Amino acid sequence: MRTTVIQMAPGASAPENIEHARALITAAISADKPDLVMLPEMWSCLGGTRDMKFAAAETLPTPDGTEEAGPLYRFLSGIAREHGVIIHGGSIGERHGDRLFNTALLFDAKGRERARYRKIHLFDVTTPGGEGYRESDTYEPGSDIVTAPLSADLTAGLAICYDIRFPALFHALRARGANVLLVPAAFTVETGLAHWETLLRARAIETQCWMVACGTTGTHTDENGQKRRTYGHSMIIDPWGTIVAQVSDGPGWSTARLERTVTDSIRERMPVMAHHRLSIHTP
Repeated sequence: MRTTVIQMAPGASAPENIEHARALITAAISADKPDLVMLPEMWSCLGGTRDMKFAAAETLPTPDGTEEAGPLYRFLSGIAREHGVIIHGGSIGERHGDRLFNTALLFDAKGRERARYRKIHLFDVTTPGGEGYRESDTYEPGSDIVTAPLSADLTAGLAICYDIRFPALFHALRARGANVLLVPAAFTVETGLAHWETLLRARAIETQCWMVACGTTGTHTDENGQKRRTYGHSMIIDPWGTIVAQVSDGPGWSTARLERTVTDSIRERMPVMAHHRLSIHTP
């Protein structure tokens, strides 16, 4: 399965970000002809005030059709259908009362929603450089572990950004049949330089899954007027931990082919899941 990561430098304007995403996706499809295209975390609205985040967020359609699709949802579904490709919509803000979910959507090549994942682990940290982040001030954590078929022989496990620091989630995804991990992100430059590649390769190696990680890049302004920079360096990593495609700085894309035979060979030669002896439980 040919897979493309689309690296963006989004701001707080959802309409502008949609057009930026459309241009990059269209160019990547024309050049590389992928089967699966992936956007980064919060590509629809990065930075801005709480009110801006809510204005850009959407109430997503329910299975019974009681909610109408918003412009972000329609864009993702429509571009999948228009080009006949699977679209992983990175993540967008999903309205949930007076809070939001950080939600990833997966659409098949006919534009039908196939999976919805709400970020479980929220980024409430102070980096060593002193920058503070409180994702939980605006967002509610999800609780469901989500996998979805991509093809007859590839199954995706869904996660978002800070989730990558919690290996138990990725072991659970592997246990539920995942052989591809799809991780949109907006890693800070500081944490990205220190940990991005290391964490992604570790999750790929320990689960023996393909890792498809798509990040934002560039500078945006938070609600306090502070400039924040995200790391970019979107990459695709094979189940042995080898980086097979990467975007460096700035908007752009990169493409690689995901092959089930690579996964099967590695798992057969090193059956790590069969060798597990410890199970850690917290009270």
